[in-house]
Amino acid sequence: MNTALPAAFVERIRLQLGGEAKTFLASYEHPRAYGLRLNPLKLSPGDPLAARMAGAFGLKPVPWCKTGFAYDGQTRPGRHPWHAAGLYYIQEPSAMIAAELLEPRPGELVLDLAAAPGGKTTQIGGLLAGRGLLVANEIHAGRAKILAENVERMGIANAVVTNATPDELASRWPEAFDRVLLDAPCSGEGMFRKDPDAVSEWSPDSVAICAQRQRDILPSAAALLRPGGRLVYSTCTFNREENEETIAWFLDAYPAFKLLREERMWPHRGKGEGHYAAVLEKEERENGRSDEAREPGKRDRGGKGRHGGAALEAMELYRGFAAEALPGFELPPEGEPLLFGESLYWLPRPAGSPLSAASLARLKLPRPGLHLGDARKGRFEPAHALAMAAAGTMASLCREAGADSPETAAYLRGESLPAPYGMGKGWGLATVDGRPLGWFKASDGQCKNRLPKGLRLQASIS
Repeated sequence: MNTALPAAFVERIRLQLGGEAKTFLASYEHPRAYGLRLNPLKLSPGDPLAARMAGAFGLKPVPWCKTGFAYDGQTRPGRHPWHAAGLYYIQEPSAMIAAELLEPRPGELVLDLAAAPGGKTTQIGGLLAGRGLLVANEIHAGRAKILAENVERMGIANAVVTNATPDELASRWPEAFDRVLLDAPCSGEGMFRKDPDAVSEWSPDSVAICAQRQRDILPSAAALLRPGGRLVYSTCTFNREENEETIAWFLDAYPAFKLLREERMWPHRGKGEGHYAAVLEKEERENGRSDEAREPGKRDRGGKGRHGGAALEAMELYRGFAAEALPGFELPPEGEPLLFGESLYWLPRPAGSPLSAASLARLKLPRPGLHLGDARKGRFEPAHALAMAAAGTMASLCREAGADSPETAAYLRGESLPAPYGMGKGWGLATVDGRPLGWFKASDGQCKNRLPKGLRLQASIS
């Protein structure tokens, strides 16, 4: 591979790296790095399926991420049924460093402020292990939809996806989060081997524009973080203006923060396209975070989503459905139902959570919690998100097929399948290697396909 680089970029790199620039520039003559992260919500440590994946895709460990692996690009794991089942997320290796440095712990309140398409969000979701709260925000509506779809595919039950400006969230939830990640919009110099458009769109002016945009966003990230909390700032670019110089500006403007660590990933030093991350800590205050942001368990009135009688009635329909079709599934223990039209969601509300029906009012919400399903005229129809948050062993009816089975490919194309002998009527999960791909509804000897049309494949996935 030979990537034609802008002359101004080459000159800047020579000034920045000195004698090391030649080795860096030579890295563009080599193929890009490919990586994926295994999903700990669906794969336990030592699972034999992980060993099968290692053989199928030529996986090699990424040293800085215990669930991360480099893979052979010719194996195309993004077109495999395991990908549709949410067993891994495609992410280049160096991009995995930021969420690892954030070090989220189960039970904490975590915000990913510029989250699409969802690589770092889904990594944080795995590290939280289903406990606590994850808010993933994206300012652009189309990208927020993709973000919500990736959260759904990975089976993250304790996540809310918002579509808002950073300052809007800061005004709603001041000092509310234990950890905040800002993977800032940047000039994308680390994308040059992957995306030719990143090369054509780069210029010294774009670097300056991005650096200013980052300085516009960082104050909101600071305002959202509780005293004593951790902020990780990251980019996929190499220049100092958007990295060290931006952090120096921030530390000067916000003396309540201190720099704990900086990391740079370079394509000529390791497997990856390049990344920068800075770990910052907000100093403790005697009274901790503000009282307004820290009242555990408080239930507010208001909000666009209904959380009163109608939501409770819909919740009863869900409980009846789950008792029959999904008896092994348990919702996150701290939460409340929200009803948006006919759609029922489970809003996670662990202790200290700032989220409530009132705080979500007039906020665009591609995913206001786990979508359980739709309550329609006294009956309940489960959502695809519920299937992806479950496991095959939790369902009363399950139709299992192997990853290489023609029936798995047929299901992913949206085709109905014959019901196994003796299968009763009702909702069930179509699974691959025990992990759900989606719902079917069994009746009259058929498993009628309920995979959403937007997720159906038009051609072979092999």
